[in-house]
Amino acid sequence: MVINDTILDEILNYLDDSLKGLALQQDFTEWNGLRNFVEGQYDIRLDSLLRGKASGIHHLESGMKNKVIMRKQRLVDRLKEEFLKKSKTN
Repeated sequence: MVINDTILDEILNYLDDSLKGLALQQDFTEWNGLRNFVEGQYDIRLDSLLRGKASGIHHLESGMKNKVIMRKQRLVDRLKEEFLKKSKTN
């Protein structure tokens, strides 16, 4: 299946929501541990979701790959802010 921008956006929105919820449930005491967890889970889940569409990361156009990279980084940045806020209150 050819992945278009709409399908990719749906996949990335789902990843953002599910990983944000999952990451906030984890009990990491250091940011690097949480970051590594989120980045690893992002890659695994993205691959799984693309396979579910009979595609893969290697089938995406370079612009779409860049979108994936930017969205992943944006999620990591947002989670870092939340992690640091939570760390300050504890």
